[in-house]
Amino acid sequence: MTNTIKKSLRDILSPMVLKFILKIGFGSILLWIVLLTYFWDSFSSFVTSFLTWVPFEWLQDTIAYVAAPLVAYTLIIVTIAILTSLFSEKLLIDLAKKHYPEKKAIASPSISGSISSTLSSTLIFAVLYLLLFPTFFIPIIGQGIMLYVWSILLKAPTVHDVGGLFITDKQKLKEKRKKSNMIAMIASLFNYIPLLNIFAPIFAQIMFLHHILGKK
Repeated sequence: MTNTIKKSLRDILSPMVLKFILKIGFGSILLWIVLLTYFWDSFSSFVTSFLTWVPFEWLQDTIAYVAAPLVAYTLIIVTIAILTSLFSEKLLIDLAKKHYPEKKAIASPSISGSISSTLSSTLIFAVLYLLLFPTFFIPIIGQGIMLYVWSILLKAPTVHDVGGLFITDKQKLKEKRKKSNMIAMIASLFNYIPLLNIFAPIFAQIMFLHHILGKK
């Protein structure tokens, strides 16, 4: 795993990956900045309306102050994850040719499968996010829970999009999938740092690429 992380860190600083990240990441950020600039008051009121569970008014006001920005930030993360899943195929093939020229892409993951995987992950993420939102404000424990919830966005689409390019044997893919949860959680660490969050989805895909194609 250490070697996989090192290779992946070098890759995300390569020109072709940075170009992809800039388009997907900053495009998503700009989209939500424009939308939320016009609808911030309504958006903020909608988010704070879910804080009735907070027992004390002063505490409710404190959490409300950070709740809307946190949800807005999460929307950016979700958008980047979705767009990365849909448009990363060419980049992954180019990286595979660079590192593993003997390993050829043997299939192309279906667009419908990619969309289905991404939407189902997003739905599960959204449900857990709403249910577990109060726990995010618990020191240390809350950050661990948030990391796990964020990783759900990345796990299934990463396995589908990357594994589907190079593995057709379902049993073999199942074996390789065992580390995908850890890979998704490591990549999700980027989400704790604004702007670096744009690296998270593609970093997960690159890590899984090295995991399935690299030598044991």
